[in-house]
Amino acid sequence: MQPLPGFRDFLPDDCAARNYVVARWREVARRYGFVEWDGPILEPTDLYRKKSGAEIVDQLFNFTDKGEREVSMRPELTPTLARVVAAHERAFKKPLKWFSIGQFFRYEKQQRGRLREHYQLNCDILGESDFAADIELIALCIDILRAFGLTENDFVVRISDREFWTDFLQQQKLPAERWEEVLQIIDKSGREPRKKTEEKLGKLAEPVFSVFDKGGRSGKLDRLVDGLGARGLAGFVDVDVRIVRGLAYYTGTVFEVFDRAGKLRAIAGGGRYDNLVGQLSDGAVAMPALGFAMGDVVLGELLREIPAARLQMHNESQWDLWIDVYIVIAKEERRSDALEFVQRFRDQGYRVDYPLIATKVPKQFQAAEAAGARVAVLFGDEWPQLTMKNLATGEQTLVAEDGLLSEPLILKAKQRP
Repeated sequence: MQPLPGFRDFLPDDCAARNYVVARWREVARRYGFVEWDGPILEPTDLYRKKSGAEIVDQLFNFTDKGEREVSMRPELTPTLARVVAAHERAFKKPLKWFSIGQFFRYEKQQRGRLREHYQLNCDILGESDFAADIELIALCIDILRAFGLTENDFVVRISDREFWTDFLQQQKLPAERWEEVLQIIDKSGREPRKKTEEKLGKLAEPVFSVFDKGGRSGKLDRLVDGLGARGLAGFVDVDVRIVRGLAYYTGTVFEVFDRAGKLRAIAGGGRYDNLVGQLSDGAVAMPALGFAMGDVVLGELLREIPAARLQMHNESQWDLWIDVYIVIAKEERRSDALEFVQRFRDQGYRVDYPLIATKVPKQFQAAEAAGARVAVLFGDEWPQLTMKNLATGEQTLVAEDGLLSEPLILKAKQRP
C-alpha cells in the first residue's frame, strides 16, 4: 500500500522539521500580538462556491456526507474566518489580530512546491481600515521568514495595489465587467511569454506594458515602503505592479513572497479584502480585513536551498528528537530504583529513556548515544551511589543518589543547546 498521490508520510525526522516550522510560525505571530484560533476541516461546499464561484469545486476534495450534506475538506481558511467573524464579531474588540495553523487540501496536479495536502499559517487583521495594518501585516510576514535564518538576499516581498489597476482601467474606459478578466491576465503576465499576454490584452497591451516598463508609481505603495523602512525592513520589499493575486476578492494592497533566486513558487501571499466578510454574511456584517497565508511545502524547499537556514533547521529539528538523560540499568536488581528516578526526572520536565527489558550495558550506552542523550546515569553495584557520564566528553563521575537531581550536569541537560 502506498500513500495517495500528493499526500505525505511524516517519519520522525519529518515531524521534527514540521514542528520546527510550526513553532517558529506560532512564536513570531504571538510576538506581534496575534492570538490563535482555528476552524473545522469540513465546511459546506457552498461556502467556497459563494466566495470563489462554481469552478472552485473542481479543486476540492468534496463529497456528500451521511446527512446528505454537500461538504468539502478546507482548501483555505479565509472563507471560514469570514463566516466565524460575521457570527461572533460582537464578542471581540477591534481590530482582531488572529492567526491559525492547520492542514489544508486541494485536488490539484502535484508538482514541486504544491501537493494535495499541506500545512499553512494564516494571519489576518480584521476591523482596521488604516494603512498601518497593511504595514504591520507585511512586517509580520518578513519577520516570520527572518526567524528561519533567511535574509534579504534570500527572499523578496513583491508588493502591489489592485486599486492602482482599477484606477488605470477606469482611465482606459474599460467596462467594469471586464476588470477581473484583465486583472487575471496581468497577474499571469510574469509566468507566460510577453507575446501571449499582448494577444490577450489586445488594445490594452501597449498601455499595460508601458506601466510595466516604467515600474508603476503609487503613493500608497511608497507609503508602504517608507513604513517598512522605518522598521529597517525596506530591503526585503520591491514594488511590482504585475502582482495582482488571482483571487477576485482582494480590494487593495496585495503582495507575494518569492525566493531571490527565482527557483520556487510563491512562498506566501496575501492582501486586503475589505468586502469579503460582508459578501459571505449577505451584508449582515461589514468589516475591513487583510491577511496572508504561508504554506510549509514551498517554505521547506527554500529552507533546504539556503545553507544557513538548512543548518538552523537541522540543529533545531535534531534537538526535538533528542532526549536529555538515559538511565542505564547495569544490575536488574536496581531496576525498581532506576524506574523511581525515571519518574522523578520526567516529573521535573526532563526527556528520559531507559531499557524496557534486560539489556547488555554496552548496548544501553549505544542506545543513549543514538537517542542524543547528553547524560547517562548508571544504576549498578555502586548503589546508593550512581555513575554519571557526560556523553559529549566521556567524563564519568560518581554521585550520591540523593544529590543526583541537583548536579550541574543534570540541570544543564535539559537546557537548549
